[in-house]
Amino acid sequence: MHKVHKGLTADGAGLAGDRVVTAGSTARVLVAATARALRGTDCADLGHPGPVSRFPGAPEPVRRAAVTRAAGRVALTVGQTAEVDAERVARWFVDQYARRTYPGAVLGSPHGAAAHLAVALGVPWLPAGFEMSVHWAQGAVDRPGAALDHGAALAARLLAGNDDLHVRQVHCPASRGALAGVTVALAARWRTLPAVYRRFLADRLAPGAPVLLLRDARTWPVLDSGQGHSFQVGCPGSGLDPVDFHPDSHALRQVLRSAGGDASCWEPPQVSSPSGYAEHGVESGFELAARDWAARGGHPLHRVLFPRPEALSAATADLYRRWLRSAGKTGNRLVVECGRLLDPWQVVRAGLVPYWCENATRRSVEGVEWWLAGSEPFSSVDVLPEPPGVRSPALAGLPQWLAVAGFGRRRRALDRTSARGYPVTSVPTRRATEVLRAQPYDLPTPPPLAVAEALAVLRDSGTHQGLLVS
Repeated sequence: MHKVHKGLTADGAGLAGDRVVTAGSTARVLVAATARALRGTDCADLGHPGPVSRFPGAPEPVRRAAVTRAAGRVALTVGQTAEVDAERVARWFVDQYARRTYPGAVLGSPHGAAAHLAVALGVPWLPAGFEMSVHWAQGAVDRPGAALDHGAALAARLLAGNDDLHVRQVHCPASRGALAGVTVALAARWRTLPAVYRRFLADRLAPGAPVLLLRDARTWPVLDSGQGHSFQVGCPGSGLDPVDFHPDSHALRQVLRSAGGDASCWEPPQVSSPSGYAEHGVESGFELAARDWAARGGHPLHRVLFPRPEALSAATADLYRRWLRSAGKTGNRLVVECGRLLDPWQVVRAGLVPYWCENATRRSVEGVEWWLAGSEPFSSVDVLPEPPGVRSPALAGLPQWLAVAGFGRRRRALDRTSARGYPVTSVPTRRATEVLRAQPYDLPTPPPLAVAEALAVLRDSGTHQGLLVS
């Protein structure tokens, strides 16, 4: 049973959802982009450039100071963690969708292809969790043990009023840079289907409408206290492996040096599980509750398990190509999106095939290169590389991104604004909208895909990628 923090009313308890959920986090961006696309609007109003975008050539200490100041303005305070109400966050997510009947729903792990899949089906996408960023006043990027102690205290405050959550703390200087020393990153995952989600699905889904549950199956070494709080050093999205966060790692020394840390101070805590689900996994209780709700309401539930983000990206791109061609379009124009740089409505409006890279790591970019090498050629390839705002030995260089654009037979385009100052600047989500608005219209848009048809294509295209559809 969900508990509301003492002293707060059930209706307006806690902080507003847009204050709680980390600005620019994947789940936040994807809900906003999907809701807009289903209304027939793009992402022109989404996102603002970060402080580092104004200092593309600044020395590292200046950049780190700018990042620190910006983080202080938007992160939750320690006291505010006790005011978080997870049900209110869930309500904020669902309230972004128009009040009408939908032919299904997509739930689960955050992934850009999930938003594109939901838009093709004409259904909403809802996350199985959300991310928060909390102040760490005496923090240090090179002291994961101290981060664990501070995060455990924060999690206790949070869980006192939200016993339906599991809190995964991620200390990753490779993906967060200097931010890992001034804020604590918490990924809150629902251990059951939120009551707000249940009401939304019951009220908005057509009778018998199917539900798709997407699960990120990546694993990572985890320390689990058993008190609703777990901790991991590094993350799959860093582009590094767990061994790279060992004190003797050359890659770690490079990462800490760039973030203003000292590798000699690095003493990670011992893990309790060498292969627990990583931060974007779905809690088993969430899946069980979703299955129970679906069975009781007569809604078939299908699970799509992806072992790595590239598998779902490739299968969804193949799905879009078939969908566009079934509507009489060429399906020969590709846009390679990255991180927050996506716009599902502009993709559909222009009749593009979308491939989403989780981030700018070499591993992510190699995924799209391999997929392109095995696919029927595209006449045009547009590439939107999101600068991560940090330096890391795992990042792809601009030549690798240019090689992706080179797969286009007639048009090969790499967005210059995103490339300017790469990798240490930042660009807003609306940059993708600005680029894609320049693409010619390809109307009318195809009719929505049926879920059964989409599942058949995902099985056919994704099986060799390791995608499991049930």
